Amino acid sequence: MHFGARNLVNEFDVVIAGSGIAGMTAGLTSARLGRSTLVLTGDFAGGQLASIERIDGFPGFPNGVPGYELCPMLQDQAGSAGAEFMMHSVERIDAEHAKWRVKTAEGDILARAVIVATGSTLKKLDVPGEQRLVGQGVSQCASCDGPLFRDQIVAVVGGGDSAMQEALTLAEFAAKVVILHRGGALTGQAYYRDRIAAHRKIDVRANTVVHEILGDAKVSGLRTRDAKSGASAELAAVAVFAYVGLQPNSAFLADRIKLDAVDRIPTDAWMRTGLVGVCAAGNVQCHTPCRAASAAGEGATASVAIDRYLADGSWRADTLATVKERDRQANMRNASPSAGALPAGRASHCAG
Repeated sequence: MHFGARNLVNEFDVVIAGSGIAGMTAGLTSARLGRSTLVLTGDFAGGQLASIERIDGFPGFPNGVPGYELCPMLQDQAGSAGAEFMMHSVERIDAEHAKWRVKTAEGDILARAVIVATGSTLKKLDVPGEQRLVGQGVSQCASCDGPLFRDQIVAVVGGGDSAMQEALTLAEFAAKVVILHRGGALTGQAYYRDRIAAHRKIDVRANTVVHEILGDAKVSGLRTRDAKSGASAELAAVAVFAYVGLQPNSAFLADRIKLDAVDRIPTDAWMRTGLVGVCAAGNVQCHTPCRAASAAGEGATASVAIDRYLADGSWRADTLATVKERDRQANMRNASPSAGALPAGRASHCAG
C-alpha cells in the first residue's frame, strides 16, 4: 500500500475520488486491470461505513461485518493490487486536452479518467439547539458515542435503515432508545423493522416531528410536534442521533454537469456520466439503491467502463455525438481569424 504517492503534479490513468466501498472496489478493479490508479481518500479511508458497527447483507459475511473492519480489508486488497492512496479530497475537476486536472488542496493531479465515488453526508435536522450541542449529546455515530450514554435515555430521529441500525447499536448501551419518525411507519428493511419491534428497549413514536433540541451545556431533551394533531410535547433524553437522509457530495461537479433533483450524478448502466472519461459510483450516483453490496458492484462496473474507454475511446453515444458537434463548431471558430478559441480541452469533454 502506497500513501503520499510521488510528487504533485502527478499523472495517473485513473483517479478515484472517494474511499468507501465503491471507491475502494473501483481502485481494486482498476489496478487489477493494469491501470495506474490513485484513490483520494479524504481525511480518512472508508467513508461513512467506517463508523458502522455492523454492515448486514454484504456477501461473504453471514453474521454481518463492522464497517471499521471491512473498509481496511478493502483498502489492503486495493493496495496489494497496486492502487496508490492520498489523504486529499477533490475540490473540482477541469478538462485539459484529452485529460482531467483533478484539483486538491495540496495540488493538482492529471488523470486520463476519473471515477467519482465521494458518497454522501448525513443530513442535519436544522433545528434550534442542534449545532450548538454537537459533541454535547448531539451525534451521528452510535458506535462512537453510544457507550457514553450507558443506562440513560437517548433519541434517534429517522425511520430508514440507518436510523434503525443505529438504534439497535444504541440499545446495547442505553436504558431506552426512542425512535422519532415523522411518518406513519418505519420505512427501512423488514429485517430491521422486525428486530426493532421485538426489542424491549426500543420505543417507536410515529408521526413525530422534532422542533428543537433542548439543553444548556448539554442535551437534556427534545421539543416535538405531532404531525397529525399538531400537539406539542417534550421528551427527556441525554442524546440525539439524527438519521434523516443523505446529501450527496457532488457540489464540486455542479458547474460541470446537471445533477438530478436530489443532487445525485446522472449515469447510464455503466456508471458513465455526461462527461467523457468520468464515471460515478456509489450513493453519489442517481441509480444507487444505497446498499453496501451494490456500491461494490458499481465501483467495479465503473472501472471496467473506464478501462474500455482508455483502450478504445468507447463512451455513451449521446455524449460522443455532442462532443463531435462541439469539436466541429470549435474547429470552425478556430479557423476564423475573428473568432476566439474555446478553452483547451473543454470542447472535448463537457456534455452539459
